[in-house]
Amino acid sequence: MCLAIPGKVVEIYDRQLMRMGRVQFGGIIREACLEYVPEAEVGQYVLVHVGFALSVVDEEEARRTYELLETMDQLTELEAPVVDEAASGAKR
Repeated sequence: MCLAIPGKVVEIYDRQLMRMGRVQFGGIIREACLEYVPEAEVGQYVLVHVGFALSVVDEEEARRTYELLETMDQLTELEAPVVDEAASGAKR
């Protein structure tokens, strides 16, 4: 089952005309596209599904959702290996 996971926006930047960000999920940081949430700001929480932030949520909602996902053991996708951008030649 695929679910959106709440995370905290820690950085926002543009990559090839797309609004992108680094989002923290309980200590793990992943890149996410922020095009669907232009109102998102650093420090706010967003729900991310397959690399796309879909909505902005408040901190309490993010905490409750994250705890529920932990209980359901649905956070394993965060443990997937991350491609090293420098090694892969990807540019920000």
